[in-house]
Amino acid sequence: MTAFSRTPGEHSGPLRYPFLLLALFVSAFPVYWTFMIPSRTNDAVGQLPPPFLPGGHFFENAARVFDTVNFGKALLNSLIVAGSITVSTLLFCSAAGFAFAKLTFRGHGALLLTVIATMMVPMQLGIIPLYLEMQEFGWANHLVAVILPTAVTAFGVVFMRQNVLQAVPDELLDAGRMDGCGTLRLYWHVALPALRPGLAVLGLLTFMQAWNDFMWPLIVLNSENPTVQVALSTLAAGHYRDNTLVLAGTALGTLPVLVVFALFGRQIIGGIMEGAVKG
Repeated sequence: MTAFSRTPGEHSGPLRYPFLLLALFVSAFPVYWTFMIPSRTNDAVGQLPPPFLPGGHFFENAARVFDTVNFGKALLNSLIVAGSITVSTLLFCSAAGFAFAKLTFRGHGALLLTVIATMMVPMQLGIIPLYLEMQEFGWANHLVAVILPTAVTAFGVVFMRQNVLQAVPDELLDAGRMDGCGTLRLYWHVALPALRPGLAVLGLLTFMQAWNDFMWPLIVLNSENPTVQVALSTLAAGHYRDNTLVLAGTALGTLPVLVVFALFGRQIIGGIMEGAVKG
């Protein structure tokens, strides 16, 4: 019986669909507003009642974004940073999660506790020594300074460890060993295919976090080599805020995340729903 099967006596009630529609509206309206306001002038922001239909100024405002800041480079930098962090996180975290879940080695428990303990340390505490380290290596104002510190995360390791425990049975690994697979081949050919749903979820979470990261890129990069979030902060700076300009940049910066979800949405939803089936 699946988690979606209705048990005897369970009723959806007459308010089910109104509540679902309300939740859909509350979730989708900010995204719609982000794309609608840039299609109008600044007067639309303060109108009462506010306009709900798009105007014809979106491309004009989008062009002003590229004229005001180096937004093309910011988009490219964010794609490089978010893509590199996502790939490295999926590779290293899945490998570490497989090791913690299925391999036995000295210090296994202590090392896992150390990884979990690092999740409790706020990132802000390490900003100053991390920046000094980037300067010592000569990486300040280079994208590598944004990528390497988050190339693997404790959350990703713990998340993938739990996925390996649930998705990769010991019998499957034993069968692979009987066929002559070593540890690396077991990880690459046996474990990874079974971890695709979990990898999709972790990949989306990692990409969004890297794409939306603001504080560390603001510290380690300058305005000539920004990411999207740093460029947006430049648009919002000053005594007068051009809301259509800021929201036009926000809309352009949101598009890659929407494209990623559109391309991998099925795998992401499958990963989220994995485990919803009861035996």
